[in-house]
Amino acid sequence: MNGILCVNKPEGFTSFDVIAKLRGIMKIKRIGHGGTLDPMATGVLPVFVGTATKACDIIPDTSKAYRAGFRLGISTDTLDITGEITAEYSSKVTEKDILDVIPKFTGNIKQIPPMYSAIKIGGQKLCNLARKGIEIERPEREITVDSIKLESFDEDLQSGVISVICSKGTYIRSLIDDIGKSLGCGGVMTSLVRTWSGGFSLSDCFTLEEIQKYADLGNIEEKVLISVESAFSGLPKLRLNEVQTRMYRNGVKLDLNRINHIKENVCEYAVYGYDHEFIGIACADFKKFELRVVKNFI
Repeated sequence: MNGILCVNKPEGFTSFDVIAKLRGIMKIKRIGHGGTLDPMATGVLPVFVGTATKACDIIPDTSKAYRAGFRLGISTDTLDITGEITAEYSSKVTEKDILDVIPKFTGNIKQIPPMYSAIKIGGQKLCNLARKGIEIERPEREITVDSIKLESFDEDLQSGVISVICSKGTYIRSLIDDIGKSLGCGGVMTSLVRTWSGGFSLSDCFTLEEIQKYADLGNIEEKVLISVESAFSGLPKLRLNEVQTRMYRNGVKLDLNRINHIKENVCEYAVYGYDHEFIGIACADFKKFELRVVKNFI
């Protein structure tokens, strides 16, 4: 059983909880996920099954999209509503105030990861240190926030919803906390739904209950699994002849001069054999003028 399964992660589950559940449902151990979600978050969690696990770290579309609830006027240790309140403010922010500061948090910006995160510094997870009451200095990381849209804001309740399109590694909790600080009133995340990840949307997703149903019917591969090829549909395609296919499958680097449809300055390709079977991903090295294997899925 090989392929990609898009899960609509339920609230209260860690990403590892989902993997553990799926191993039980699908009776397979070789499963990995693409992009951790906090327990309070729901939404798109791409799961890679069998040989597709090789694709976890090389999916070309690394963009993410989220819909997040927020509340102004408080700060917490976790930067979300589940944490301990560390400060409260008298907040009278208007919708215009928020719209005025949003541009400061778009584009290429720096972000400090929250203490309650799975990032390791000095071999220790930040969340483990945070639970012991230890806070350490974290280096800033550059992220890209393509857009922030204020979906709604209730000035009486000082709460609203934003939608965010951003790069891998962006913490929406931190983004809301930073916006709150910029407004002088603090802010916490109250809900989070990932609506897009790795080229997949909520419409591609199945709940754990639906996956269990298809497993019970014995048609999980037919109804739920997506071919790993679909994750690389945006890459240009190379089709090899019979001799090249045999060589490439054995890891041999191929002469670019002997391959049709190589495009100038295009490095990554989806490679297909003479029998039209998807083999994997290749890189065109224009300095050595050779095509080398990045990852094969057969």
